[in-house]
Amino acid sequence: MPGFGRWNNATWILLLGIFHSCFSSYSEDQCSWRGSGLSQQQGSVEQISLHCSEGTLDWLYPKGALRLTLTPRLAPVAAAGPDGGVITACVKPSEQFHGAQLYLERDGLLELLVGDRMEASPPPRVRCFSRTPGERLALFLQATPHQDISRRTASFRYELRGGWMARMALDSNAISREDACRPCNDTEILMAVCTSDFVVRGNIQSVEEDETLRAAVIKVSATRVFRQKYTLFTGSGRLASRGEVRTLLQCGVRPGPGSFLFTGRVHFGEAWLGCAPRYKDFQRTYSVAKAAQQIPCELPVD
Repeated sequence: MPGFGRWNNATWILLLGIFHSCFSSYSEDQCSWRGSGLSQQQGSVEQISLHCSEGTLDWLYPKGALRLTLTPRLAPVAAAGPDGGVITACVKPSEQFHGAQLYLERDGLLELLVGDRMEASPPPRVRCFSRTPGERLALFLQATPHQDISRRTASFRYELRGGWMARMALDSNAISREDACRPCNDTEILMAVCTSDFVVRGNIQSVEEDETLRAAVIKVSATRVFRQKYTLFTGSGRLASRGEVRTLLQCGVRPGPGSFLFTGRVHFGEAWLGCAPRYKDFQRTYSVAKAAQQIPCELPVD
């Protein structure tokens, strides 16, 4: 068997390719990527393309850089949306995000989204941004030099939505408090009933504060679940279903009497509030729109 010193350059290139294939992989539907920087040359940039509206990236032992393009296959209606084709994207770094810095690359300019964390630093927060039609966007991960990269992993989850309302974003730097917390108008309420991940009638049992997320957690007792894309509200027998809905802390939600129609999106596995009119107000709005044949979809209201 030949010794290491007798392997030629072609053999080393072949071995490097095999090594790389062991440490870099896509999910079958190209929603996620997992790889290692051990196979990258210092200063090199690996190009990655993911085609789902949500997924993950795990970069072990970061070295060099990654350039990630997100091209989701959104449904035509969602891609157009009420916002003229604007796509909103959010990234949620893992609590142990180390070894790299994450940038948004917009038309050739870099904007820092997530910096490299020190061990004692608080968990990085969710960052959101929007892309207008024709705008070129990518995510750029730059490894930061470390003596010991064996304990470094840069991981995050991402989500992209077509026509996603700004009130759903968690990155308060990207939106004004007034826009995030203002009540929905009649048109927005009717559209939310058709496009939300969940539509639930219920009562507010309590409101708790989550300082880490800078969010208010609304405990909801649901008397009727019209629709839920994910299992968010659960119950058994004659008991009302129960679940949690989050909204921005600065909106100042407080417990109160009466029945509400809760709508919104699922954001990284959690329900986030969109429009939430009092149920009697929704009934009136829906009845007027239905009589005028201006409802975008049917809902079996009482």
